[in-house]
Amino acid sequence: MKLLSGLSLAEKAPTIIVSSEWTERLDKRPTDRTSDDLDIIFSRLKDVKALEKFHPLLIQQLCYYSYFESLEKGVTLFRTGDLGSNWFAILSGNVDVCIPSENGKGHTLICTLGAGAAFGESILYDTPRNATIITSSVVMLLRVEQKDFKILWERNKQYLHGVITSLSQLTNTIDPKRRASEFDPSLIPQVASSKFFKDDPTRNPALPIVPNTSVRIQHAAYVLRTCILGKAPQMIRDRKYHLKMHRSCLVGSEMVDWLIHQSPIVHSRSQAVGMWQALLEEGAVSHVSQEHYFKDKYLFYRFSGDEDGTLIRPGNVEQNECGEQLPDVILTLAQVGPDAMLRMILRKPPHERTIDDLEIIYDELLHVKALSHLSSLVKRELAGVLIFEAHPFKGEVLFTQGDEEKSWYIILKGSIQCVVYGKGVVGTFHEGDDFGKLSLVNNSPRTATIILNEDNTHFLRVDKDDFDRILRDVEANTIKLKEFGKDVLILDKVPINAKTADGTFQVCYKYFVMSGTAEKMLEHFLDTYICVNYEEGDTSLDDFLSTYVIFMPINQICARLLSIYKAKPQQRLGETVDLVLQQKVKVIRFVLEWYDAVRETFFEDSKINVFLDELHHLIRVDMKIFVQLKEEIKLIEAIIENNDTDHKEIRKSKLPWKQRNSIDKLKMIRPSDEVIFKVYCADHTYTTMKMRIDTPASRIIRVAADKLGLRSDQPDDLKLCEVKSTGERIIYKESDVSISYGLSLNGRLFLAPNDHLDALVPLPEQEGLTRGTWQKLEMFGSKELAYAITMHDYELFMGINQHELLYQVFGRYKYGKLTANLDVFMRRFNEIQFWIVTEICLTPSPGKRVQLLRKFIKLAS
Repeated sequence: MKLLSGLSLAEKAPTIIVSSEWTERLDKRPTDRTSDDLDIIFSRLKDVKALEKFHPLLIQQLCYYSYFESLEKGVTLFRTGDLGSNWFAILSGNVDVCIPSENGKGHTLICTLGAGAAFGESILYDTPRNATIITSSVVMLLRVEQKDFKILWERNKQYLHGVITSLSQLTNTIDPKRRASEFDPSLIPQVASSKFFKDDPTRNPALPIVPNTSVRIQHAAYVLRTCILGKAPQMIRDRKYHLKMHRSCLVGSEMVDWLIHQSPIVHSRSQAVGMWQALLEEGAVSHVSQEHYFKDKYLFYRFSGDEDGTLIRPGNVEQNECGEQLPDVILTLAQVGPDAMLRMILRKPPHERTIDDLEIIYDELLHVKALSHLSSLVKRELAGVLIFEAHPFKGEVLFTQGDEEKSWYIILKGSIQCVVYGKGVVGTFHEGDDFGKLSLVNNSPRTATIILNEDNTHFLRVDKDDFDRILRDVEANTIKLKEFGKDVLILDKVPINAKTADGTFQVCYKYFVMSGTAEKMLEHFLDTYICVNYEEGDTSLDDFLSTYVIFMPINQICARLLSIYKAKPQQRLGETVDLVLQQKVKVIRFVLEWYDAVRETFFEDSKINVFLDELHHLIRVDMKIFVQLKEEIKLIEAIIENNDTDHKEIRKSKLPWKQRNSIDKLKMIRPSDEVIFKVYCADHTYTTMKMRIDTPASRIIRVAADKLGLRSDQPDDLKLCEVKSTGERIIYKESDVSISYGLSLNGRLFLAPNDHLDALVPLPEQEGLTRGTWQKLEMFGSKELAYAITMHDYELFMGINQHELLYQVFGRYKYGKLTANLDVFMRRFNEIQFWIVTEICLTPSPGKRVQLLRKFIKLAS
């Protein structure tokens, strides 16, 4: 009998020290247990008779989460009404289940629990214990702490259902209100019946996994059948079972006996089973009703072609030839038998796999390259959930780019081609490689189409639910995507706060782009962020659109987007019309995101206008085929017409996946704007000039030289420089732009021959003020001044383009771009700083200085 409840007063009870290697390893904290520890614990627990009803997957989890306890007789584990903190499973000994007597004195014995009982799951609901548990003999048990049991419960609900019972079923005196909150077995998800997999060859090991038997296996079946008919013809005969006649069939156990006696190579019955299973999985042998894979039992099997019951005894010559070939056939089957046995186990439903089955799968996983970074515990968990999947024909599409993510795949046999829309085949994966986990971790669509490159390709598959439960948080920290044999994208796993259904946030992991080729990053964002609901805290797309100017010129972005839009589907590569439409829409939506991110400077580059015109023309042509593009073209037209009002209204209804809180920015300084400035000579004469901001220094030199009458015959000898109030000189390069806005405080532009630069001196006006304005400042209140200064500073700040910050950091001269708005803002910062110092220094009396200083302090606060 089993029970549900439990708290841990056991740790305070006297214990009997058991000197055993496996129990010592159970004393370690779960996080400190090594792979060797887990293997030793599992090898011991799987043979404990008390746990024979525990599913192997549950035993594997207990190896990681449980502690060993040995208690003397008379120890109270917990009392009625206590709040629990542990769950228990008895390995040996007995415990008494008691409840308080009606008169309040003593306890009433309800029952006694023995080895194999499990109790204490009231800790799932944080409810009080419903009974008192007292050891009635020396007891050895496994203890699982509350936080670990909740994890164990979530991962193994269906398996725990078979080993626990609600305490309310044992005690009739429990309050009905409390009983309603107790563990309800009906809440356990039931394991799907294997009958649902009856017609699925990848899930039913009784069915062949190939449409046609290979020549090698067909020949092996022919030799074995001929030898059996020649040496033991009584093995193949008609048999009746449950009033049904089965023609020309053999008994599984007899087939094993016969094969063992034919060659010393076959040294065990399990090996013989694997050899016969190799024939069965290719259809050379089958169960008479296709309900069983090959078993060493009294089950009926027959060779292919014997269904009609007509048997013709082979001639002597035929028997002799097959007898000579029999050793080679047995050797061949002995080589393929272990793989056939593994495939047979993998095709079983997970809940039907035995401990021996899981050990065989685990041993195989130790040699899989894609799993080499995973711990022993994770591999053991995978052994219980991996699903075998076989595909017979080359050219079959496993999944298509843009499909919903459902599974992670490992190639067990064969190879596949990776196809990216617009590029074709970018790589080939072989045995031991894996694919598909990036989409599962990031909850994003598939980024490539996978096509089988060989016949009879086999996979190990982990479905999404199992992947999230076992692998999501332990997957490799870095993923490298390859195309044409080269790394094109590197992603690192980063924790983020994801919003749950109840509105709270929890930490989860996603792969973010760390580095890669510019075009591959663009494709990655198109596939995983456009037309997809992604987490609110994920700013990857915004980061890309804010920084692309550093690593991807506009002409490169436009060319790649047009290339993707104009790509033609290749039917042989699994690209469908739906995929074509999907990619076209993603290009259009990306342009909308791009425009929304850098609206103020979107049209500054003339290449953008050419790109939008061509894209608009292509959409109009495609509308004849894809009527869905009629709505999309309105968005592009709104951008072309620069109709912000219409654009915002359209985006509100057409782009529901993302809403931005944006503040309309004031007018920015643009390259085409004109500015008036002065250029001085060494004798302090000057000329006033009006030029575009993006005018290079070389043109300013030529025009100023003509106006000032300086060596027009030798313009290369003239230099344009800034002379600061300190006398410092900064010479400009001929390619420099936005010169007038780049001047420092009190800086002036001078034009002089190279050999006369040392003679340049500051203008008298550059020496600064001689009298302060403290008297005027007293006329204004601190709040008024603060408001006026803040509003002006705010206008300057809002005029800064985000790209100007990048140009400033990485070097504006490398990109030939303006940073005029940033220059003005930085100059304003210096003006305020020097203004305060100057006013204080020019105030004549200390008393007035103190008053002015107080005013500035109020101004700052």
